[in-house]
Amino acid sequence: METIYEPIEILLVEDNPGDVRLTQEVLNDGKVRNNMSVVKDGTEAVSFLQQTGEYADAPRPDIILLDLNLPKKDGREVLAEIKDDFNLKNIPVVVLTTSSAEQDIFKAYDLHANCYITKPVDLDQFIRVIRSIEDFWLTIVKLPRGEYDGR
Repeated sequence: METIYEPIEILLVEDNPGDVRLTQEVLNDGKVRNNMSVVKDGTEAVSFLQQTGEYADAPRPDIILLDLNLPKKDGREVLAEIKDDFNLKNIPVVVLTTSSAEQDIFKAYDLHANCYITKPVDLDQFIRVIRSIEDFWLTIVKLPRGEYDGR
């Protein structure tokens, strides 16, 4: 008998509609069942994660794909807030951004990002990167699911 798994809850924090659409298409065609929520700026990301305002019923993500260069509140600030929050800090955060600047990479890891990936500009390479995220983070890695009570 086949085991039925709950879909992986993914939060994509991305302000580029083209990257959002492509990421959704690749992951929808993938082998792992997932529910993807999308927010387009850092302020929305924090509201979603803290389940406030219009996001009161938002699902807790199992993994976050976070762009750094966001309007309103940038990804570095969002990452810092996630990793400083006892209820959120164990959610893996994959930084997925166009920046390949060394200071951005160091800062992301200083803020406890789980990995840092530079988005390729080439379409085929972008698709390959998203598939590799799926292969590793959604297939191989065991994600923490649900709330952590600190014990």
